[in-house]
Amino acid sequence: MKFLLSILALFTGFLLTAQTNTYKISFENAVHHEAVIEASFPNLTSDRVEFRMSRTSPGRYALHEFAKNVYGFKATDSKGNPLTVNRPNPYAWEVSGHDGTINISYILFANRGGGTYSQVDETHAHLNIPATFMFAPKLSERNIEVTFNVREDLGWKVATQLPLVSGTTYSAPNLYYFMDSPTEISNFMLRSFTLDGQTINLALHHNGTEQEADTYFEKVKKVVRTQKEVYGELPEFDYGNYTFLACYIPNASGDGMEHRNSTILTSTRSLANGGMERNIGTVSHEFFHAWNVERIRPKSLEPFNFEAANMSGSLWFAEGFTSYYTGLILCRAGLTTPKDYVEGLAGTFNYVWNSPAREYFNPIEMSYQAPFVDAATSVDPVNRENMFISYYSYGSVLGLALDLSLREKGFNLDDYMKLVWKKYGKEEIPYTIQNLHDALNQYAGKAFGDNFFGQYIYKSGMPNYKELMASVGVALKQPEASPYFGAYVSMRADETGYAILRNTKIGSPAYKAGLDNGDVILSINNKPLVKGQSFDDYLKQFSLGEVLLVKFKRYGEEKTTKIILTPSPDYAFNLMEDKDEKPSKKMLERRKEWLKVE
Repeated sequence: MKFLLSILALFTGFLLTAQTNTYKISFENAVHHEAVIEASFPNLTSDRVEFRMSRTSPGRYALHEFAKNVYGFKATDSKGNPLTVNRPNPYAWEVSGHDGTINISYILFANRGGGTYSQVDETHAHLNIPATFMFAPKLSERNIEVTFNVREDLGWKVATQLPLVSGTTYSAPNLYYFMDSPTEISNFMLRSFTLDGQTINLALHHNGTEQEADTYFEKVKKVVRTQKEVYGELPEFDYGNYTFLACYIPNASGDGMEHRNSTILTSTRSLANGGMERNIGTVSHEFFHAWNVERIRPKSLEPFNFEAANMSGSLWFAEGFTSYYTGLILCRAGLTTPKDYVEGLAGTFNYVWNSPAREYFNPIEMSYQAPFVDAATSVDPVNRENMFISYYSYGSVLGLALDLSLREKGFNLDDYMKLVWKKYGKEEIPYTIQNLHDALNQYAGKAFGDNFFGQYIYKSGMPNYKELMASVGVALKQPEASPYFGAYVSMRADETGYAILRNTKIGSPAYKAGLDNGDVILSINNKPLVKGQSFDDYLKQFSLGEVLLVKFKRYGEEKTTKIILTPSPDYAFNLMEDKDEKPSKKMLERRKEWLKVE
């Protein structure tokens, strides 16, 4: 019997090996940003096999066309004989004539170190898997093993959510987990701590000191523990580990990208040069995604499509509510003060509620725009200033409104998020927007839930923020009248005028005056320009409501128009006590419950 079991085990192991696709990546020419990838696909039954580079990446919604950085493709059979290769489209290589095994190799150029692309140089191999490795769509359920041939001469080590096989070989149970597993290979500093039986790691690639790494890791730990309090528990991480892959180096690109059991954090800011305080916000945002988007998952993103853009109407919740908690968590963790947190709400608030775009799209429809704006690129001009509000920002201010509205009823957003977590996230049941609506009805009552979704999600209504902020002792007021123009303006390099650098905002004084992107303002009421003076300071010499003569140049021709400056529509957020107002005891108690600070 033991002999039979041994034979069965051996046979099972053989089948598993036969059904495993293997990759190897090397970095001998890292100085020129090249990696060489080799892969083997055994036990094939189809005459033709298509290999592709992904067009998208988990956590992104737009197309990125990673095939553009691949060259030197070769395909052979198990004996090294060259195979026929056909290119059916720009993203695929179709291989035929094999003997049951196809071996491929190619060169990858990679030089953007962020959350979407890969970067290879002599400081690191920063790998986003979809930007790096080809795949065969019909073999997506196979096991995968990948060997990273690290540059030992550069002291490189491997950090990844992939489970270790041995040495520098790692595995994935299927293609999706592989694609969702970014990998940092460098001489990083590793910090770890255990929380509820799971290990939280920080692989920090930076040019700073061990002491800086220790100090920063204490901040990371505070974020992790504070976010756990929102949901009451950590997610159950696969393999019992979660890893922050942080690259804070000059050649990185500022970014953050969540994954199932890890996240990419990149910035050009060193910890010694402002990053200790400014980089931690990305930590807060991306770790919150371990619940909200990775496991509390929109049905519209399942299954994730590696061959087309991914559209979801739920990003106001998945990204926007995560953005609301990003700053709130830092305040609760003691990493920013209540004063700084509250005053910092103004920028996002003014951006959202002063935008004319709400007349065109509600938060769901703004979410649909993600494939056009989420690190997407195009060469034709667009009118984003007037027809788009970031779902990050829109959802963030709606999260604020929902939280404070719930608190007026004796509820709170934390407990609503817990409910959504238990119903959908913990069980990993993808949700619909109707599911979110129903969950709010269940938590706070049908009248409340129907009103919130009916007015602010399915429509573009604006909550009464003055009353909501006052309920926690925060004054929401417009500052003393200052001139409002309605466009982003900057002094030209030759200091001959102020150039309008973006589209003027619908309804603004500049828009009504017929001024547009690219116009150069030469003078207003014949007042001369002052070298080095900002446009805002230049405007202060004119009275609100006064008809002003504007001289400007368009396409090389001088023109004139008339403009009437109006007061700025922006609001400021302040703790009432900072504005010589006396918040009530109830306001202060509710603020304490909200911010969870003394």
